[in-house]
Amino acid sequence: MKKDGQHPVQEKIEHSLELLLFGGRWLLAPLYLGLIASLAALVIKFAMEIYHLAIHIFEEEFHEVSLRILGLLDITLLGNLIVIMIFAGYENFVSKIAVAKESIDRPQWMGKVDYSGLKIKLIGSLVALSVIELLKDFMRANEMTDFEGTKWRIAIHLTFVVSGVLFAVMDYIADKRHMPEEVALPVKTTRKK
Repeated sequence: MKKDGQHPVQEKIEHSLELLLFGGRWLLAPLYLGLIASLAALVIKFAMEIYHLAIHIFEEEFHEVSLRILGLLDITLLGNLIVIMIFAGYENFVSKIAVAKESIDRPQWMGKVDYSGLKIKLIGSLVALSVIELLKDFMRANEMTDFEGTKWRIAIHLTFVVSGVLFAVMDYIADKRHMPEEVALPVKTTRKK
């Protein structure tokens, strides 16, 4: 498409540059493949933790078993976060995942999470992960002698919570700004007979 007052050579250079920039998004694809590899590493770590839980189940106290189960929840939440980042990030920044379009296993949120929603899901997952770490600390409270680490974890958790609330408020304000003004509803009139 020729732009007004633009020389054909300049137009060709601009078109080539735009093709390069638009194609550059594919440089993100290896990063998402790396996240899949990290997901595989998490699966291995989860299997190891399940194995340790199974072989020590009869000799450990309920308290220790609970801590191991919280560790499994931690790994699972992290895995969920990685999947969200892979799907939403790839679809938002690289390309639509066409092979999942007709699949009955396609997650409902897939293709609907924009960058704003991705930030909220990310901070929500971080809050959940930090809650599990704090719960582990509270369950070990009678064994702990150094509470400095717990204080830092509480501070970090509160930072995540406040950040999540601020992200949500900023998104709400941004959405409000972009909403069209309300259209006045027509006033219902009655005819006189």
